[in-house]
Amino acid sequence: MIRIVCFLCGCALAATVTAAEVEVFTTARPVKPKIQVASLVLPARALPVTLPAPEPKRAVAIAPLPPAPSPSRVATPVRTVAPSRVTTSARIVAPTHVATPARAVAVAKPTVTRPTQFTYKDRTGKVTAAPIVDRYQARRIIYPLAKVDPHLSPKLTRAASIAQERAHAHSKSRCWRYVKNALLASGIISSYPKSAYAKQAGEELVRVYGFKKLPIRDPYAAPIGAVLVYGSRRAAGHVEIRTKTGFVSDFQNKKPSPRPLIGIYAKA
Repeated sequence: MIRIVCFLCGCALAATVTAAEVEVFTTARPVKPKIQVASLVLPARALPVTLPAPEPKRAVAIAPLPPAPSPSRVATPVRTVAPSRVTTSARIVAPTHVATPARAVAVAKPTVTRPTQFTYKDRTGKVTAAPIVDRYQARRIIYPLAKVDPHLSPKLTRAASIAQERAHAHSKSRCWRYVKNALLASGIISSYPKSAYAKQAGEELVRVYGFKKLPIRDPYAAPIGAVLVYGSRRAAGHVEIRTKTGFVSDFQNKKPSPRPLIGIYAKA
């Protein structure tokens, strides 16, 4: 109702004014721009505004703080750290620094002079010395050959040859029996000896058959045909005859018996 009245009032005013005033009035009155602006603004207000939804807040889990360590718990790491440091240094120092002085001491040992003679007492209590061999001998060991003593009976040489012919390559533990048979076959004795043990041979040869004990202690120095008698505490002993190249009883050997020598016997 108000718009109609104004419109009628405007028309009434227009009838009384001039045409130029109407033209100025119409140009000075910007009706359409307001309507256009209003039409443009109104839809903008009517448009729905979609704002981004706010992000939900992330729940942060806060771990509870550990309780304050008690005095007993604090002392525990100190005990575990201290031994490890001590043992580490001990492992490094002990093998290297301890082994080095030992080697230096071993090299610095003083030289000791070794004796060249071995002194001992024989069965009779006589002090005897023998050379000590402590190195390899490049020369070949040659055993000395026995000689024939012209002061002795030639039947002894024959007895040595007979015993050498009947001897074996190895011992039969019958040395005194083979020596008895060789002496009896050569004719140096007239009957078969009656003694049972080999260590008793020298005593019976001297007492019954006229043999004599020679003043010789080296078996290699015995003449051909001489009878060598060896003793022993528990065994029967040993007896053998000297040959040109060695010694013979029930077997042949280039070296004399290692048993203690009782004596060397021969007959003139």
